[in-house]
Amino acid sequence: MKNTEELMKRLGVDIDAGTLRLALTHRSYAYEQGGIPTNERLEFLGDSILGFSVTDALYRDNPDLSEGELAKRRSAVVSTRALAGIARGLGLGEYILLGQGEKLTNGRDKSSILADTTEAIIGAVYLDHGIEAARQMVMRLVGPLLSNAEALGAGTDWKTSIQEIAAGRKMGDIEYRVSGSGPDHSRSFVAVLHIGDKAYGTGVGHSKKEAEQEAAAASWKMINAKEADSAAAGS
Repeated sequence: MKNTEELMKRLGVDIDAGTLRLALTHRSYAYEQGGIPTNERLEFLGDSILGFSVTDALYRDNPDLSEGELAKRRSAVVSTRALAGIARGLGLGEYILLGQGEKLTNGRDKSSILADTTEAIIGAVYLDHGIEAARQMVMRLVGPLLSNAEALGAGTDWKTSIQEIAAGRKMGDIEYRVSGSGPDHSRSFVAVLHIGDKAYGTGVGHSKKEAEQEAAAASWKMINAKEADSAAAGS
């Protein structure tokens, strides 16, 4: 396994070598090694700690928000997309222990694997240092997301958010035009979102679904930026 000292510096906490190795052990690697323990139990633990930490912060910092809005913001922060983004910022993918099949299909950059491993790391910190250290690390990682009102406003499902905007403003039908390239083991997809007869945002991903979500996110930001500019021009 790659030397993990740099990873722990990025996390801002030391983790016992054995516990960290377990947190980084994907089931594909565990299977190839004869059925050694995987990181899935730590992932289960970390998911609960993440949810509690984010809920606590949102509740304390937003006394005027309704239960529904708090839930929407929490969903945005703990989503696979958000956690994968955090993992990419940490360079976590290069440390994950993967089986050969996942390596060949670019598993180190798969959002689901990155998000699950991030949760396992949170669980590992809890086991080594307790709830307060785990909570503090969670807040270091998700703090920028909690303060990003634009992203939180759209929630976790950008495709649903863009559908609501298009329907509410009678902009026309939505269509994702997706193209793929590259070999089967390392495909890349580009999606362009069209609403009515106009092209909006573009997204790139390792699956059609991921590319479409990115295109929806880019379109949501584009539409809201134009609306803000129009409002400013009219004031």
